[in-house]
Amino acid sequence: MNALDGLPVVVIGAGPTGLAAAAHLHERGLPFTILEAGDTPGAAVRQWGHVRVFSPWRYNVDPAARRLLDEAGWVAPDPEALPTGAELVGDYLQPLAELPQLKPHVRYGARVEAISRLGLDRLRTAGRDTAPFLLRLADGDELFARAVIDASGTWGTPNVLGASGLPARGEADSVAHLEHALPDVLGADRGRFVGRHTLVVGSGHSAANTLLSLAELSAAEPGTEVTWAIRTASPTRTYGGGAADALPARGALGSRLRAHVDAGRIRLLTGFSVHALAPTDGRVSVVVRHADGTDESITVDRIVAATGFRPDHSIAAELRLDLDPVLGATRAIAPLIDPNEHSCGTVPPHGVDELAHPESGYYAVGMKSYGRAPTFLMATGYEQVRSVVAALAGDWTAAREVQLDLPETGVCNSNAAESASGDNCCGPEPTGRGLSTGISGGLLSAPLSLVALDAAPAGGCCAS
Repeated sequence: MNALDGLPVVVIGAGPTGLAAAAHLHERGLPFTILEAGDTPGAAVRQWGHVRVFSPWRYNVDPAARRLLDEAGWVAPDPEALPTGAELVGDYLQPLAELPQLKPHVRYGARVEAISRLGLDRLRTAGRDTAPFLLRLADGDELFARAVIDASGTWGTPNVLGASGLPARGEADSVAHLEHALPDVLGADRGRFVGRHTLVVGSGHSAANTLLSLAELSAAEPGTEVTWAIRTASPTRTYGGGAADALPARGALGSRLRAHVDAGRIRLLTGFSVHALAPTDGRVSVVVRHADGTDESITVDRIVAATGFRPDHSIAAELRLDLDPVLGATRAIAPLIDPNEHSCGTVPPHGVDELAHPESGYYAVGMKSYGRAPTFLMATGYEQVRSVVAALAGDWTAAREVQLDLPETGVCNSNAAESASGDNCCGPEPTGRGLSTGISGGLLSAPLSLVALDAAPAGGCCAS
């Protein structure tokens, strides 16, 4: 017997991926503890509860979780329906967390401050792989674990507005004018936007979702203005694949956004890099620096920073992690998802081997495993934890039989400039691959009416 025998696997986070990990651990008969910083399951998801994801229920329920829920008489939602964040929690995560197989193992209000090896700092090697993990919580409590599955996500660590990866000058002094991604524009936060000029900075689906809500608000409330700013020269990537997208709601999202921009209801600014912010007479002045070094400014009332998220690896500072220097993702996954290189929206199946670090027994899964890469599907996280848990159970055959069936996007290349140029055109999608989009990468606030797009001409690029 060694020091790890009998210790639980600790799962950090009771969101979709964390609870899926718990379901797989239960099925494998492995002891586990779930540590959730919030007061409820899916605490981060609840913060965007008004938002509707564009992946239908069939992509959003983990198979092991489904088996446990079915045994308890769960009535599954329509597999083709698009849930809101609130529905995802209320109809799936909450019932899952309340199951007697999971509930006794979940601790709420348990924020992890640090992870290490008992008696060893990062420098010490001898005996490392047999030493228990030590997890220190914010309340001072300490737990021991045989392995750690970190599904804490990235929601709490958004990117800054500054284009160089650093906060824009004056950003800290302008927080009264700044909004986190995905504010409830048409609901609880409506009063902050009515009759005001809002600048949305970002080119992802979160930005698109907010822009559509603001466009709807501006049509109903005179004096409400909407400006959209992106760093690139073209919005092609945000508009997406339109009718070629295997998720119709995702394609419709970009199609509707383009219609608003073309009609002038949303003002689009390209090549927009935020250099400085300055509160001025109850508003905020945004100074933009162009590539040639010249500046100009725009004055608005609110700024929605839809600039993405980044992982916080500080809690694992005493562990030996192998992180990609660009994305901050697990190194082996980075080439598969790097938005600078990744073409045709493909994500090859990946599991425990790609998620492994030099620190044996530690796995960052879910959104955190993707680092700063902006797109992720819940189904990807479910396959990750299925593979990891199989490996922890010693079933390496199952752990390495990784499969990933994701919907195509209809977008050829993640590089907007290349897509717009027409130099990179679509070929057939590899079987079992697709763009991973969902919790972070693809959200919409209401069901969308699908917009039919003209078919691309023969030989044309389907990102156009």
